[in-house]
Amino acid sequence: MSEDRPSDRITREVRGHLLLIGFNRAQKKNAFDLEMLDALSVAVTELDRDPALRVGVIFAHGSDFTAGLDLGNVAPAIASGGRALYKPGTIDPWATHGPACRKPIVTAVQGLCLTLGVELVLATDVRLASTDARFGQIEVKRGIFAFGGGTARWVSNVGWGNAQRYLLTGDIFDAAEALRIGLVQEVVEPARLLPRAIEIAETIAAQAPLAVQASLASSRRAVAEGEEAAAEELMPAVRELMSTEDAAEGLASFLQRRQAVFKGR
Repeated sequence: MSEDRPSDRITREVRGHLLLIGFNRAQKKNAFDLEMLDALSVAVTELDRDPALRVGVIFAHGSDFTAGLDLGNVAPAIASGGRALYKPGTIDPWATHGPACRKPIVTAVQGLCLTLGVELVLATDVRLASTDARFGQIEVKRGIFAFGGGTARWVSNVGWGNAQRYLLTGDIFDAAEALRIGLVQEVVEPARLLPRAIEIAETIAAQAPLAVQASLASSRRAVAEGEEAAAEELMPAVRELMSTEDAAEGLASFLQRRQAVFKGR
């Protein structure tokens, strides 16, 4: 992808404090080629670094979320040079090898969601599916395995047995099963999918941004390093938050029985 030409593979729309990030290669079932991988990491980096943005929403144009990697385009680059799934110097959307986005992401999945699409879902924070969604971690059917963080996140999100049930078979499963095992948090009708994802994202964005980011960081540390490691940072983190303008606003709004207006300071 040219350094000075934005890619049309990924759409970006700022809506208030939200960044809507859309997969835009519907004619190829939103399969990720190298350009699309780079464009996604650029968009997630924008979310992470722009102080006006508080929450991301990842969705897809067309009938399918993603068919996964465009192997004909991507596999040679990975096999020959060990190319990462994200653009150098940007945030890794899969949060496996590079820094993770510090802000929460709500993901809305419809239609087909395969391989790195499932791993992207697992790397985000609140996940919704439409009733027509179908999921598959099918790498074992292609002679490889889930190398975008899936092996670890499947286990931490849905438990050992549920993880191995789908990692080792490559079986396709539906939205109801995704909800049952905890891969997604809600299943809605297709017409309600993106509006509901935006609704949840706006609710998150209305909260104190620094507190939201601290909650996310603490949760991630507990998963990665254990509860004891996360507990060590609880009091230092909350003391720091208590000195912010937003904490003062939160207290004032409580005492005055009004809706808080947070500024991220």
